[in-house]
Amino acid sequence: MDVNILGIVAGVLTSVAMIPQLIKVIREKNVEDLSWVMIIVLITGLSSWVWYGIMRDELPIILSNAFAVLVNLTLLVCYILFRKKS
Repeated sequence: MDVNILGIVAGVLTSVAMIPQLIKVIREKNVEDLSWVMIIVLITGLSSWVWYGIMRDELPIILSNAFAVLVNLTLLVCYILFRKKS
């Protein structure tokens, strides 16, 4: 198997992993069970992978992790908008 194809498949699978959670949050407007710390740590880690991909000139790493950053930033925005203010 071509290593780039493997990288793209792995990147696509890990990038779309949070989409069902994002869809559920948007539909229900409920973020009560989400951890904002986990989202921040995940965004930081994914952003680091993007930077690593840029440094190594690895397009599969850059694209898949950039997409995952976008999904998780959207989830963070939803968390901010839908959280219950006490």
